[in-house]
Amino acid sequence: MKKAVFAGTFDPVTLGHEEIIKRASALFDEVYVALCINPDKTAYFSLEKRLEMLKVACKPYKNVKVVYHEGLLVDLMKQNGIIYNVRGLRNSIDFEYEEVMHRYNQTLYPQMQIIYLPCENNFVSVSSTAVRNAYKNGESLENYLSAPVCKVIKK
Repeated sequence: MKKAVFAGTFDPVTLGHEEIIKRASALFDEVYVALCINPDKTAYFSLEKRLEMLKVACKPYKNVKVVYHEGLLVDLMKQNGIIYNVRGLRNSIDFEYEEVMHRYNQTLYPQMQIIYLPCENNFVSVSSTAVRNAYKNGESLENYLSAPVCKVIKK
């Protein structure tokens, strides 16, 4: 069974994230979508709200499991027999960041393989930061978030 993980802070989960989840679910037998804590970031939405958003976003995919993980991603991967780490890329800046992280993680877990999925053109400008800014300014979120995720935010 081929397993993969797609990890992030998902603050919130965007249409770009959902696109990567959909594509990963078609490529792998089982996909763990892992809500992880990044100590360098301060989350805008609560952990509970982010988990709820992820669960509704992943509901259409029977082979996707939403999990919460504190600590190193490689530990989650080792514990669950996962070697594939899926990462979405919008641009070369994303690639440079992800490549540095991958090289570090591979020193801790040499079996780990990274799978880069470039995002579709219509999601290149979609970021969680843009969504948070739009939300704070009372703008529509429909260009950034799926309808089920918008409902969770509005609750």
